[in-house]
Amino acid sequence: MSATTENALILVLNCGSSSIKFALFDASGETVPQQPEWSGKVEGIGRENATFRAGGQPPQALQLDPQLPHHAALEHIRERVVAQLAGRTLKAVAHRVVHGGSKYFAPVRIDFAVLADLKSFIPLAPLHQPFALEAIEVLLTSRPDIAQVACFDTAFHHTVPQVEQMLALPYDAWERGLRRYGFHGLSYEYQSLVLEQRFGPVARGKVIVAHLGSGASLCAMDGLRSVGTTMGFSALDGLMMGTRCGALDPGAVIYLMEIEKLSLEKVAHVLYHESGLLGVSGVSADPPVLLAQQDRQDATGERIRAALALYVRRIVREIGALTAVLGGLDLLVFTAGIGEHSAELRQRICAQLGFVGPVLDSAANADNASVISSADSRIVVGVEPANEEWVAARHAALAVSSA
Repeated sequence: MSATTENALILVLNCGSSSIKFALFDASGETVPQQPEWSGKVEGIGRENATFRAGGQPPQALQLDPQLPHHAALEHIRERVVAQLAGRTLKAVAHRVVHGGSKYFAPVRIDFAVLADLKSFIPLAPLHQPFALEAIEVLLTSRPDIAQVACFDTAFHHTVPQVEQMLALPYDAWERGLRRYGFHGLSYEYQSLVLEQRFGPVARGKVIVAHLGSGASLCAMDGLRSVGTTMGFSALDGLMMGTRCGALDPGAVIYLMEIEKLSLEKVAHVLYHESGLLGVSGVSADPPVLLAQQDRQDATGERIRAALALYVRRIVREIGALTAVLGGLDLLVFTAGIGEHSAELRQRICAQLGFVGPVLDSAANADNASVISSADSRIVVGVEPANEEWVAARHAALAVSSA
């Protein structure tokens, strides 16, 4: 299929455990525009208050089959996409797939053999992998004529050196694929494509990007290539997150199972769903909610302040570690929902990085400006919105055009 197919569109699907983001990109030209023609998301999948939002319109209540909520959400999106196409051609569907294992380091056209491979990686990313694969399988079965492309969150980190990939386990674990993979790769790949345009030559130096959303991680880049990251074998590792614990002494897991007699399933649920900001605060996994209540003068307020302090401290510690890996720091960039919008958390983080030398311009930080550091800052500090969907659309367009 030609790269310049007239009136062609690419659909990007980003399927999570309780939400599906979607976007339609124009694919009729030589390049894919950075902004989609139409986008939206279904939220609250598996809950009673599911909603559909698209095209900048207010959310609409959505009734989903409680037995097959993801399938029902995908069918609703399919119907809306068909209406939005208005006779135009759907050139391909790109999927954000969290884990490519030790086999897939680049986007790949999906057939049933590839799908079987990707299913084998579900234990490596149980919170995300199954839902993307459900969407892929539905389309493979119902519309085998539409090209599908998997874009992997692990792929961008394939450039990190072996010493950053290895776990200190018996060597045969490495040979079996137990290693630090890293995630949020589509987010970091986007940054690698735009940072030089946004910030100039400093972007090719020693850079740390902080992807702070409900999931959170850091990526150290040198020459716009990943050389280190905080997430490892799984998306549980590294920073404290909304409901995930981040880096944890494995002895604590052994204790929970051996002494407190928690089952494997219960421990997994605690680490993925009951920890992080939610677990420590007892109130919410959402930093804006916690920041709004941090001045409470009661036991709940104490827990909220402890949760926020721990959240910031974990980020500061890991920025320090990656600065050591890089041998210095030239540029610190915040991205994703919290990174892009929470001026207070950015200020708290930078205030504890005095040894690195960031000095924020308070007005620019409050405005979520592209550059939020002041003229006397030793490093540049910036804010760059995430755009994972565009990266996936670009990959899909190239994969289909070169087929």
